[in-house]
Amino acid sequence: MSYKRENLDSLLNLNQKQVSLDSAKLEITNKILQQYIGTKNFEKAEDYLDKVVSLAYKLNLRVFAGTAYRRMARLYHGHTNYIKAEDNYLKAINVFSLADEQDRAAGVYLDLGALYNAIPDYAKSLEANQKAVSIYLKSNHQEELGSCYVNISEIYQDLEQHKKALEYLRMALKIFNSEGEISRGAAVVYMGIGLAYFNSNPSELITMDILPTQKLKVALDNLNKALKIAEEAKVEEDLIGAIKMNLGMIYERMGQTDLALKSYLTSIEINKNSDDRRVHAESLLALGKFYNNQKNYTNAVKFSTEALNIAQANKLKDIERDANLLLSECYDKLRKYDESLAFYKRYVIVKDEIFNAEKEKEITRRQMQLDFAVKEKDYQLKQQVTNAVLQQQFLFAKQQHQKLILRQQQLDLSDKEKMLQRLKFLQKQKDLENEKITQNSNFERSKLLSKYEAVKREKQITKQDQQIKYDGKVKIFLLVAFALVLFTAGLIYFNQRKTTRLNKIINKQKRELEQLSRVKDRIFSVVSHDMRTPVNSLISFMQLLEGGNIEQAKLNRYAGSLKNSLTYTSSMMENLLNWAASQMQGFNPYLESLNISVLIEDVVNSLKSTSDLKHVTIENNIPENTICKVDSNMFSLVLRNLISNSIKFTPEEGVIVLTAEYNAEELKVKVSDTGVGMSEELVNHFNKSEYQGAGVSTLGTNKEKGTGLGLLLCRTFMALMDSRITVSSKKNGGSTFILWFKKT
Repeated sequence: MSYKRENLDSLLNLNQKQVSLDSAKLEITNKILQQYIGTKNFEKAEDYLDKVVSLAYKLNLRVFAGTAYRRMARLYHGHTNYIKAEDNYLKAINVFSLADEQDRAAGVYLDLGALYNAIPDYAKSLEANQKAVSIYLKSNHQEELGSCYVNISEIYQDLEQHKKALEYLRMALKIFNSEGEISRGAAVVYMGIGLAYFNSNPSELITMDILPTQKLKVALDNLNKALKIAEEAKVEEDLIGAIKMNLGMIYERMGQTDLALKSYLTSIEINKNSDDRRVHAESLLALGKFYNNQKNYTNAVKFSTEALNIAQANKLKDIERDANLLLSECYDKLRKYDESLAFYKRYVIVKDEIFNAEKEKEITRRQMQLDFAVKEKDYQLKQQVTNAVLQQQFLFAKQQHQKLILRQQQLDLSDKEKMLQRLKFLQKQKDLENEKITQNSNFERSKLLSKYEAVKREKQITKQDQQIKYDGKVKIFLLVAFALVLFTAGLIYFNQRKTTRLNKIINKQKRELEQLSRVKDRIFSVVSHDMRTPVNSLISFMQLLEGGNIEQAKLNRYAGSLKNSLTYTSSMMENLLNWAASQMQGFNPYLESLNISVLIEDVVNSLKSTSDLKHVTIENNIPENTICKVDSNMFSLVLRNLISNSIKFTPEEGVIVLTAEYNAEELKVKVSDTGVGMSEELVNHFNKSEYQGAGVSTLGTNKEKGTGLGLLLCRTFMALMDSRITVSSKKNGGSTFILWFKKT
């Protein structure tokens, strides 16, 4: 009996009349099930599915039950209820396997593989297809086997394992060629081979036995072969349109823009009448991207908008997302920032919708994996699947899928950041454009007002001319007056600056004169007091000698005292004379590169008796052949004064250390002691460039006298030698004087 033309009502009436539970009842019930599936009435379809299955088992017509399960699975599959779809597919496989309908079971495995691929769960998809392969190998159904190999190659393409995909494509090609090269299957395989080469990275291409430079040519050759076979075999236009679109991408990558444009346009022309709206939308979007790359933004907008409309009408979210992004970029280049921002916001919304859908798929995938191990074990027991190679491929696909998920998560995070930055940029661009529009509007308003004012001024031209002349004279007068004021102010300003500079010079000279006056007073004080005493002592000593009545012990004691006094006087006179010489005009040092270690040794030896008398140790750590540019007499005098000061202010058993070290361009000679040190105020004053010395002489640790001119001489002579001296010291913590000399 045939009920193909009957509507649902007539079928239901017929079902009520058919009381007998026979094959006729089963066929009517099965037709009703198909009607409810066609109208997408899930509740009624489930009800009649149970009736069909129950009756099919009673009549031992299990093929009906398997077919019903498969139809119900496809209904759920089409509405993305993957869990129920999987359950019905597995029931269908179980029924067909028990009924020994292996080819039907293989067909369901292919449907199940497509379901897993949609989630995606590539490992499960690969295994489902491999099970179909196992069945078709046993039944020797070569055409179906070739289709399985093509499906598996697509899985590996999605996993970005293009070499593995190429292996299965070649296996499929071998099957299709054995049945005649001119076939739809061969065209599909050649297109897949071309895309496998096109999508491979350089390192993968080398493992595929071609050089990266050959990639585009090999891909082009295979796609051209696919096109030729498809046209000769007169396959459906959808396939030819897809081949043309892929050819356009390759031509564009090769820089052959004319051929690329021709291929894209042909693809669109072919696909516009196709039932597969996805293919048409993809070809329009590909042409939009081409025009965008060619900076033809008007045409890019045109074709991208067409692609967007088709994607929205057919809920093709991925194409809708890409079209919104492309339109945002195009309008940005066209400086239409309002439109660019609007499309980019829509892009973000669609991308989030896709992301949420992917999260739902992930939840579904995890739910399906809970009982997968049990089902898989049951299947292996029934089917005795022991092929280790297939299991190895399954595990590899699972690992690769996890890597893709991880990488996609990383890309999603990166995209989130980029989207936020892009939104901020486009918002700013929009604000700038609005500001520009406002400015242009204000400018136009100003122009209108200006015209109005011009007309108004023309009516009063006579009065204004007179006023302008009068104003011109006033302006000239004011400008001249202003120029005179500026000139006078400039003269006053420059005179003021000159006066300030002169005052600074006078103040500096005043300070120097005051300092010289203090030095002079100090010198007269020293000469009048410190020189008179040793001279008088010498006269008294000579008188004692003339009397001849002095004991030898007293004579030795007086002679020693007189010697010390005269030694101090000699040192004082030498410093006074040297300082006086340094103040004379025309007094210039003779600088030459000398081995100062010899000069230092001479100075140390000359002061050894004085240091030994006080039990002060002088450690000379100056390396031999220490060369620098100095005046020998000045250097010796500076060093003698510094070491004498260190002996003077170092207690008995103290230590004086001489060291030298080089830096980049200078030599540092250090004189360090363990003496009483200097106050922070004295150290800061000495290290200032304006230091003039002539301080009050301080008694040494053994009441030794001084002139107060030693450090002044050191500063003066170091300056004459184009060198400098600094000091670091702490009260009761010793002092370190550093002499800085140029190496050459």
